[in-house]
Amino acid sequence: MNPQLTVNQQRTICSQLGRVKLQLLYKASVHGYTGAAFHQRCDNRSPTVSVGYNASGFVFGGYTQQPFSKTGQYVHDDQAFLFTFSGEKLLKYPVTQPVYAVKMINTSGPYFGEDLVLANGNKPVVHSSPGNYYNFNAAEMHGNDLSLTECEVYQVEEITELERPWRTMIWESKTRTELMESIKTYKPTESSVSQVRVLLIGPVGAGKSSFFNSVSSVFRGRVSSQAMCGSSDTSLTTQFRTYSLKDGRGGKPLPIILCDTMGLEERNGAGLDIDDISSIVKGHLPDRYQFNPSAALHPENHGYLKSPKLKDKIHCVAYVLDACKISIMPEKLEEKLNAIRRKINSMGIPQLVLFTKVDEACSLVKEDVRNIYKSPYIKELMQEVSACLGVPLSSVVPVKNYSEEFELDVNCDILLLSAVIQILRSIDDYFDDLSDQLSSVETKLF
Repeated sequence: MNPQLTVNQQRTICSQLGRVKLQLLYKASVHGYTGAAFHQRCDNRSPTVSVGYNASGFVFGGYTQQPFSKTGQYVHDDQAFLFTFSGEKLLKYPVTQPVYAVKMINTSGPYFGEDLVLANGNKPVVHSSPGNYYNFNAAEMHGNDLSLTECEVYQVEEITELERPWRTMIWESKTRTELMESIKTYKPTESSVSQVRVLLIGPVGAGKSSFFNSVSSVFRGRVSSQAMCGSSDTSLTTQFRTYSLKDGRGGKPLPIILCDTMGLEERNGAGLDIDDISSIVKGHLPDRYQFNPSAALHPENHGYLKSPKLKDKIHCVAYVLDACKISIMPEKLEEKLNAIRRKINSMGIPQLVLFTKVDEACSLVKEDVRNIYKSPYIKELMQEVSACLGVPLSSVVPVKNYSEEFELDVNCDILLLSAVIQILRSIDDYFDDLSDQLSSVETKLF
């Protein structure tokens, strides 16, 4: 049972209520537009947010702290309010006579005074009569479209920290120093490779370029933006770029190269072409190759590397996904990601997920990034992406990229550096597997 209320809409509502999250209790298209179905799912549950949707695109409803019942009585609630969305903005209409805030009717869905009733009279319709106990403009609230396409009720649940973090992380400056030193001194176990290559793949705006900029910033000692990034509906990256991390300003290259690509888009013929990914992983694409979403790379293209060596190939694929958009990922985009994952799997390349914008997804983390592994909500999202992409939870790594900051933060640095360490560990396993395969072939030959 998936919520129709988007993650951003849920977050906007929750911002009015404190440190909370919404848990879907009732969905009329699943359980029925009847008072009996509504009361069976929602009675004695509180606080709640009730939401109606119509074919005109309006999303509207009400909040009450009081549990629903079938008593037929009015219930006092001085915190109750009605609302509607105007774009991403929430318009709020507080109760004017709290003693009549909610009425408990057994033949209807959520009943706010005499002003707004969802699933009225056991039907997919709205009763709307503003000005009794709530003041609102009907056209603004629901566009005077009183037919429901969906009705949902969510329980409001307080977000609390876990007693113990579910992953161990030491948040000290010493940790950052040790992680940086481990990366600086890293040497691939494969002698023919001096710098390992990591391919970043993800939807438009997920934070691929920002991840490179953020990791680079840690080693430069200041927030920097070498790779172009920003907010856009289409990919700002139009070329295949290889970025070598450097130790400080003008310092020597570090043993890792991050390869940036066009963002994935759900539309066919837009964004990164899946066939190009295979060419990238096999090492055929030159740096600054200009992507053409309508045509995959051809061996006769300028700069095509016909006989790439191991050092030219991709040694790990990192999917960069926005934590705020996991629950509302378009089906076609999810299908694309899974098609890519299957292709990469068949090539034996290690894969993991970089989970970005965790602070925007969870107020607990926004308050303090050290709460990342104490947040049950972030853990739920990571479990969701693990199931969605078919990767183990241990391969899902949360990060907070630098996007609006002027100065570095030691805790954000630790998350970013820990992600790089996990990438290097997966590459070590990959090289070990290659070595074992080579030994097995040599044994058979002799």
